[in-house]
Amino acid sequence: MSIKRARVIYNPTSGREAMRKALPDVLARLEQAGFETSAHATTGEGCAMDAAQLACEREFDIIVAAGGDGTVNEVVDGIARQSHRPKLGIIPMGTTNDFARAIRVPRDVDQAMSIIENGYSKKLDIGRANDKHFMNIAGGGKLTELTYEVPSKLKTAVGQLAYYLKGIEMLPSIRPTHMKIEYDGEVFEGDIMLFLIANTNSIGGFEKLAPDAEMDDGYFDLLIMKSTNIAEFVMIANKALRGNHIHDDHIIFKRAQHITVEAKDDVQLNLDGEYGGQLPGTFENLYRHIEFFLPED
Repeated sequence: MSIKRARVIYNPTSGREAMRKALPDVLARLEQAGFETSAHATTGEGCAMDAAQLACEREFDIIVAAGGDGTVNEVVDGIARQSHRPKLGIIPMGTTNDFARAIRVPRDVDQAMSIIENGYSKKLDIGRANDKHFMNIAGGGKLTELTYEVPSKLKTAVGQLAYYLKGIEMLPSIRPTHMKIEYDGEVFEGDIMLFLIANTNSIGGFEKLAPDAEMDDGYFDLLIMKSTNIAEFVMIANKALRGNHIHDDHIIFKRAQHITVEAKDDVQLNLDGEYGGQLPGTFENLYRHIEFFLPED
């Protein structure tokens, strides 16, 4: 019988170095679960992606990604490109952990490990944006660029409120951008504040931005916010907390598998909360592309 092998890819600096402390226990539990286990500590940008790619090439059975959304995104990016794609377990260690929240993996290391040991797994969709991949969200427009401007200390302390306050503070200076968005054969062209392409319902701590998002249906939820003034924006943001924004006149909300976006100005692309290059962008839903360990409920 061939031995099953697990590769732990972890960010030693995330969660106030919590993973560094938890690592011996994580390795021991994987060994007890029958995996020959090894670990790779990331050292900088792109490192988790390279490590994941290597683990695929070496045909590991499972990969465990421990870190924040950035680490998980890189691991997913690395796995997504390969023909042999190990099952993926997640130990959330970051500040927002949007993806872990979407798949209901708790922030507690012990509980996250129990999910992996339990062995229940499911294939989920991921998104491809040009030559990169995302799990939660791709977006663009001046409003989404705020996420780079919220200092990380503030992010940790107040989460979604930080984005919201920064949004209100910046709004007077935000100009709408003219974009052309094609989705599954339909076209929208006009001035917009932002577009979001959601794969999950958990975005920047807002759990109702794409309230009905399913992660294994082969579709994205596309949200376009047309040009608004401050009063309208505040009203939409309040509706978004309850998931009622999708019926607002300033919002276009559609399901689509394939989306292309072009812009007249320079527009940065936001992938899972990180900088993902510039538009134009082609976005494709990769149906049930990676198998994740999930809680059974």
